[in-house]
Amino acid sequence: MCFPMSTIMWDRAMSEPTTSERTALVIGITGAFGGAVANCLARLGWRIAALGRKATALTLPLGIVRWHIGDALNPADVAAAANGVDLIVHAVNPPGYRRWRELAIPMLANSIAAARISGARIVFPGNVYNFGPDAGTLVSETAPQQPCSRKGTVRVEMEAMLA
Repeated sequence: MCFPMSTIMWDRAMSEPTTSERTALVIGITGAFGGAVANCLARLGWRIAALGRKATALTLPLGIVRWHIGDALNPADVAAAANGVDLIVHAVNPPGYRRWRELAIPMLANSIAAARISGARIVFPGNVYNFGPDAGTLVSETAPQQPCSRKGTVRVEMEAMLA
């Protein structure tokens, strides 16, 4: 099932058909978000590439995932996987969901560098780690980002990198 358009901020150009096929590199395709976005994009006619330490069998509506074996922590691996892509979905987390400062920041830096080289856009999923109690009961884009956790502090830094 695709996420509703209101859940993911889609650019109109991302979903309109074109005469040439577009390719999305999904880093973190075996996770819940990365897999869901890959399926949605495949249904919209996008070709899907993935970067991972090993190729994994995945079922997408229209077939094959083009795997690039490598590591999101290796800038050369990310740049090679992003060569010729139009979109990079950065949906990867540090292995074991640990060592965020040490691993998550460099992984995102590698995706940003690869996007600059390839001219691709980046999709980066947001989460609630960025917000503390002062964000209120209805968190919006204008809510203050005063995280109460180390992961939240890292997420605020990651979003600043993308800005």
